[in-house]
Amino acid sequence: MSESSVILLTRDVEAIQIPSGVKITLSKDAPVIITQALGGTFTVVVQSQAGLYRITAKDADALGKEAEAAAAAAAATPTFEGPVDEELVWQQLKNVYDPEIPVNIVDLGLIYSLEVKPIEGGGNRVEAKMTLTAPGCGMGPSIAADAQMRILTVPGVTEAEVGLVWDPPWSAERISPEGKAKLGMV
Repeated sequence: MSESSVILLTRDVEAIQIPSGVKITLSKDAPVIITQALGGTFTVVVQSQAGLYRITAKDADALGKEAEAAAAAAAATPTFEGPVDEELVWQQLKNVYDPEIPVNIVDLGLIYSLEVKPIEGGGNRVEAKMTLTAPGCGMGPSIAADAQMRILTVPGVTEAEVGLVWDPPWSAERISPEGKAKLGMV
């Protein structure tokens, strides 16, 4: 989803500069244009500043938007004992987006591995390894943190770790058919 109308922020918000990953505060009444709204986050252009910025779902109201139900669910702590449905983990990861690309990290082929491990004494730990489309992308820690937060919403998951890896290097061949269609690569 993208929009082209100018929105004035209704309050100060924390944003992450793309691709550096530097956190800044965007001031109330700053004119912004939403360029992407996927997975509960918003990528905006700030008219008075160069570059793109990422605003999370918790600050959607400052844009005059409602946070997506998936993002709201991500903030809740699940209370469930038992085996983890790995498919639910993958579904949650499909809500995570690189702020510059309108395809989720699963369909981009950025997730290299995912393991669910029982924890002695109860609960489950999910360990995921992911990469980025470019090693120099400063958004890596932010994207990995978003993925970790989403994984922790899955019933039965009590711990999650998402590590960034660079081997093997990512290539466009890893993109799913759905992702390629969305990017116009078919």
